[in-house]
Amino acid sequence: MIYGYARVSTKGQARDGNSLSDQKEKLKAAGAEKIFVDSFTGTKLDRPQFDKLKSLMRSGDTLVVTKLDRIARSANQGSSFVQEMIARGVRVHVLNMGMMDNTPTGKLIMNVMFAFAEFERDMIVQRTQEGKEIARQKKDYHEGRPRLSIDYEVLEKFREKQKGGELTIEQCCKRLGISRTSWYNYTRK
Repeated sequence: MIYGYARVSTKGQARDGNSLSDQKEKLKAAGAEKIFVDSFTGTKLDRPQFDKLKSLMRSGDTLVVTKLDRIARSANQGSSFVQEMIARGVRVHVLNMGMMDNTPTGKLIMNVMFAFAEFERDMIVQRTQEGKEIARQKKDYHEGRPRLSIDYEVLEKFREKQKGGELTIEQCCKRLGISRTSWYNYTRK
């Protein structure tokens, strides 16, 4: 059986051919008969569909991924996973690199590529932290989402209707365009 695995970090990810639809298309073209999909960070090896896939694969099966970083971002995690698959008799085919095997050259290439994937992720984290540090220097900086400005007189009218049983909290939130959490935060004041 040829299994495919596609992963994005966020549901909205659609750049550089990494969208789920782009990955699935490439996996099908490579012969994947069944494709598993996750929208989950690559730093964790415990992902719902990935776990399901790992339990299904048997000796003689092939796992196809578009890029090495779809499996993992950590060199240690990725290398361990590929080695585990090879030990179980599962071939790992990385479309932009080729077939992973247990030869000395195969091991070297795999470890170098995982090291680059981990380096890339670390650089993204570092740039994000640097950007936040620069933003914190601004006087109007606020961590997290900006607070909604809400008319408290209107909110109070909805609160009275909710307390009187005319509207549910859900109906109030929908009409005000706020979340349930925001409702509770605003009505506590």
